[in-house]
Amino acid sequence: MTRLRKIMLEELQRRNFSGATIRSYIGAVERFSRFFGKPPDKLGPEHIRQWQAHLLHKRGLAPGTVVAQVAALRFFFVRTLKRRFPPDSIPYPKYTHHRVPTVLSQEEVSKLIDGASNLQSRAILMTLYSTGVRRSELVRLRVQDIDSERMILHIRKGKGGKDRDLPLSAKLLETLREYWRWKRPKVYLFPSSAGHRGVEQPISDHSVWYACAEAARHGGLKKRVAPHMLRHSFATHLLENGAERVRVAEQGREFIRKRYSKERLISDIKQLYRDLYSE
Repeated sequence: MTRLRKIMLEELQRRNFSGATIRSYIGAVERFSRFFGKPPDKLGPEHIRQWQAHLLHKRGLAPGTVVAQVAALRFFFVRTLKRRFPPDSIPYPKYTHHRVPTVLSQEEVSKLIDGASNLQSRAILMTLYSTGVRRSELVRLRVQDIDSERMILHIRKGKGGKDRDLPLSAKLLETLREYWRWKRPKVYLFPSSAGHRGVEQPISDHSVWYACAEAARHGGLKKRVAPHMLRHSFATHLLENGAERVRVAEQGREFIRKRYSKERLISDIKQLYRDLYSE
């Protein structure tokens, strides 16, 4: 590990950034340095300008993707190197439009799940879709996070470091129990294979991506399926099947935060699950 990498890592860690953000920031600085063939501390605003233009216009990356790269460079130069760059020298690109997320139909979700190559992949896909959990949250799920008595899935230290509870459908619980009898995980619900990430370590993000891509291919789907697409599909199908009950179509999250107690919201979503997954 180089001295600069070590310093940046420590600056990120002491601010309690998530592991995913740390990997993203360090990777962004490494790509920036590799593009110019120089150590990153030997580069400056002119190189950042050329790099941003390259990402946006030559590689055609979305503004949101470039924003993440710029945030990493800002952190490196301002927080790690303590350089006082004027903010305008490292601008964030303007969003020209907001793309509508791609979602799967309920029929496509069924084909995807049926296309899973093994029970673990099937359990992963069903958990992503049935709960709307994020990929980064799924890989950190522990066996003890399944509360079968309350039919709740506990999410610990999710986005923003917040804990939350998600409704657990009877179908998903049945699949997870079948999966547990086969795999017998002890700590993490989806552990890595021994010899790769270590015994009783969580699976990698790549493994989740692979499970989605492989199932899509086996299921005959033409769309490029990513884990987050199942989260969008989960939310869309809830709205399509019960928007009036949860009242999120027009009012959005702010309405839920102000008008709905946690207990009432969970109760309403549980009812939607019963409607969606009843035999």
